[in-house]
Amino acid sequence: MFNSFSGDDACKLLKEGAQLVDVRSSSEFAQGSLPNAINLPLQSMMNAKNILDTDKAIVLYCVSGARSSAAKNHLVQMGFSNVNDLGSFKNYSCQ
Repeated sequence: MFNSFSGDDACKLLKEGAQLVDVRSSSEFAQGSLPNAINLPLQSMMNAKNILDTDKAIVLYCVSGARSSAAKNHLVQMGFSNVNDLGSFKNYSCQ
């Protein structure tokens, strides 16, 4: 699965105040997550407008990139405009 949004792109957005969103299940999130991530499981995406700031960029991630890709599609359909899919948490490279 090709993803043109890189770890470096994510770091830049996060330094500018983007929201880092982990779309894995709450039990996966509890086992560990990236720094300052918000947990919004894919199955709870309909609650996004109550949890996420629509004025800030969003960086999504999961394990393989499948759920983050689906989450991006859901958020765009809900009207979020600056949604970015990091794919796997392994693509995270911020210091």
